[in-house]
Amino acid sequence: MNSENQFDVVIIGGAIMGTCTAWFLREEGFAGSIAIVEKDKSFAKASTTLSAGGIRQQFSEVENIRLSQFGIAFLRTFEDRFATDPGYKEQGYLVLAGDEGAETLAQNCARQIEAGASSLLLSADGLRQKFPFLDTSDIAAGIIGLKGDGWFDPHSVLMAIRRLLRGRDVEFFDAEVVEIENNMEKVTAVTLADGRKICCSKLVNAAGPAAGYIASLAGIDLPVEPRKRTIFSFDCKTEIAAMPLIVDISGVWVRPEGVGFICGVSPPHDQDGEANGQDFEPDYALFDEIIWPALASRIPAYEAIKMGHAWVGHYEYNTFDQNAIVGPHPRLSNFYFINGFSGHGIQQAPAAGRALAEHIVHGGYKSIDCSRFSFDRLLRNEPFLERGII
Repeated sequence: MNSENQFDVVIIGGAIMGTCTAWFLREEGFAGSIAIVEKDKSFAKASTTLSAGGIRQQFSEVENIRLSQFGIAFLRTFEDRFATDPGYKEQGYLVLAGDEGAETLAQNCARQIEAGASSLLLSADGLRQKFPFLDTSDIAAGIIGLKGDGWFDPHSVLMAIRRLLRGRDVEFFDAEVVEIENNMEKVTAVTLADGRKICCSKLVNAAGPAAGYIASLAGIDLPVEPRKRTIFSFDCKTEIAAMPLIVDISGVWVRPEGVGFICGVSPPHDQDGEANGQDFEPDYALFDEIIWPALASRIPAYEAIKMGHAWVGHYEYNTFDQNAIVGPHPRLSNFYFINGFSGHGIQQAPAAGRALAEHIVHGGYKSIDCSRFSFDRLLRNEPFLERGII
């Protein structure tokens, strides 16, 4: 252990965002001391572990497309580098639209293809031919990601990276941060719940749904809060071969998982994040009243299914524009953000961690320019709007 509890970089949050940041700091040649502080050492309530693990290139903004493309490349070589199977399945991501959303879907698809994604826009007839199990009576179009899009096992990925980080001179603290000291220009130290103080040259907020609270300890208003979402598993007697992850026009999504399926729906924008931040009780009424009716309408085979177990996780929801906040604070210049991904963080963590590491080590971005994700846009009241939020 660093005898003086003085570190060059302290990262608050040891799940996928913090872990990827630490990993790429070393990959970028950072030789200084690194500490990761995580209050939930089992990750039993971590958004990473409780995620459905989807990855897609189906965004409207090129930065988000690029972030996920790097995530795909990262997963494709993951087992060779980390000696762990990430459970990566490239079975596709199908996003559906009715008449109202068809034009936006077509524009998004064009942007994705321009950025190098293998997205294919299908008409209702094309969807019926390719996916005969779908009811397309109210569908105008759909985008299918032909290569790269799919899902993986987030917990396996997290644990594999953390395991190798232990051999790269990274110190782990199983503790909660309760205070952040700053002199109005720079952050100087964090205090843990057990009274220990850790001094730092740079501080990274990678606290997931708790990022807004962590920022408030430094006197910063960060519009990131928890959003509860329940994921349900179910079985269906009818076999559906080669099924991609499907996002319905209702917002309900479903994908295969083993011999069964998992499904869910994005949390509503007006959900009370503070009230739900510690709520891990599944909302079974959501399945009966919203999810199952939408699934049965879209896939007639799902009219007869048997629900299995359910679990709850939380989005780190950016209430400002539902897009990531990455980079340094304009006033506290050594306080860095990697927050607010609003449901697409698990797939973008490797690229975002690399980008933030580049900024810390080199003073700017070298791979993917993440300037549009900066905190400054909050101060300018200029939302960075992504039309492909799911």
